[in-house]
Amino acid sequence: MPAVGGFDKGTGKAYPGNLTPYVTVTCVVAAMGGLIFGYDIGISGGVTSMAPFLQKFFPSVYRKEALDKSTNQYCKFDSETLTLFTSSLYLAALLSSLVASTVTRKFGRKLSMLFGGLLFCAGAIINGAAKAVWMLIVGRILLGFGIGFANQSVPLYLSEMAPYKYRGALNIGFQLSITIGILVANILNYFFAKIKGGWGWRLSLGGAVVPALIITVGSLVLPDTPNSMIERGQHEGAKTKLRRIRGVDDVEEEFNDLVVASEASKLVEHPWRNLLQRKYRPHLTMAILIPFFQQLTGINVIMFYAPVLFKTIGFADDASLMSAVITGGVNVLATIVSIYGVDKWGRRFLFLEGGTQMLICQVIVATCIGVKFGVDGEPGALPKWYAIVVVLFICVYVSGFAWSWGPLGWLVPSEIFPLEIRSAAQSVNVSVNMFFTFIIAQIFLNMLCHMKFGLFLFFAFFVVVMSFFIYFFLPETKGIPIEEMAEVWKSHWFWSRYVNDGSYSGVELVKENYPVKNV
Repeated sequence: MPAVGGFDKGTGKAYPGNLTPYVTVTCVVAAMGGLIFGYDIGISGGVTSMAPFLQKFFPSVYRKEALDKSTNQYCKFDSETLTLFTSSLYLAALLSSLVASTVTRKFGRKLSMLFGGLLFCAGAIINGAAKAVWMLIVGRILLGFGIGFANQSVPLYLSEMAPYKYRGALNIGFQLSITIGILVANILNYFFAKIKGGWGWRLSLGGAVVPALIITVGSLVLPDTPNSMIERGQHEGAKTKLRRIRGVDDVEEEFNDLVVASEASKLVEHPWRNLLQRKYRPHLTMAILIPFFQQLTGINVIMFYAPVLFKTIGFADDASLMSAVITGGVNVLATIVSIYGVDKWGRRFLFLEGGTQMLICQVIVATCIGVKFGVDGEPGALPKWYAIVVVLFICVYVSGFAWSWGPLGWLVPSEIFPLEIRSAAQSVNVSVNMFFTFIIAQIFLNMLCHMKFGLFLFFAFFVVVMSFFIYFFLPETKGIPIEEMAEVWKSHWFWSRYVNDGSYSGVELVKENYPVKNV
């Protein structure tokens, strides 16, 4: 029995292949799909701290913040309508990711990415031209539909295109794009907020057209993945594509394994129902708990409302947006660290180190805010050095997330699913992620008002729980070909009882009855 965590090197297969310029450029372009998600996370927080935007669409919040200086700092932004503006997008993304599963499976990953770009573009135009709250909400829903399609297809595309030795680094390109999107949005908010006349928020919201066009054009020029082509019966084209992607002629073994996996997936008539089978218990567990825990790290609290949060702890409007730019920069740099280390140090090491770092910082930030704001939310005169200390520890916290739960929350689920349930399981992953993003976004300001500085301790508790979960239940997936991932579960101390119960997997059934020879 292997050690806790169940590290295993699969079947020992080592498919030939290189990190070719072709596959590198392809993965970089595909990863740009993360820009739309990141841009939105950054923009929505910054816009909701702009006085002209609040005055036009959420006057009650504006009055509470600007005119009533005695208002409890914890509660001044508490507005159900304001949070609905932010969180409606994630409910829409949840619903569209379920539809995206069928599109991705039947028509390929590219078409899902195209739909994502077009829908996001439409939402950005409506938001930039908004005259009333209902237009903002409709625009946000369309943005959500776009994000649902993109987040469902891009991680799968990257995991299937990348050589298994470099899969982690190339897949994390998606998270890097998210962090770049957040940083760009924060920088734009900083400058647009200075525009005289108070219409800078229109540029912030309408600017989402740019990342939408990048993923739209990208989806038109990108090649299909060999997995997707085989799934749709294009065997010869898939083999030619695989040779080009890997940069070698000897792709027979990998190609045959992809064909076997595809044949297995065709035996599955109802992938959604299949997910509930006992042998897929570890996959379903990870598809649900990893995105669930990712949202309960508390990161979206920081990123959605960073400008609001910094304003609350004593920064002026400009300074609060600038502080958000700083955390955005830290996010990008730390994600680059993850790209460097994920295929060297492994997934489990980054998960556990990042969790420890986040836990320490959350306790310190809670203490700092608690000491100064107390339970009544009245900080009095807040020294500048004190606010800087809080921002410093928030930056350390963000870096811990950005090289652990941020990228790995998308990477690990996208690489562990067998082809026969891959699209459905990835939809579950995205849906759970969006559902809890919606819940956190909807209730955060209310929780801040009632739990006060204890909110950080609330998230710290879940960081402890998720770290224990990773330590005991997530096997190492570094350096294992995506179609050989089943072996990892069979050698795990806990999951082996589910996948070694005598039932055949789809792939094993095909190998036994329909051996594939040099198709």
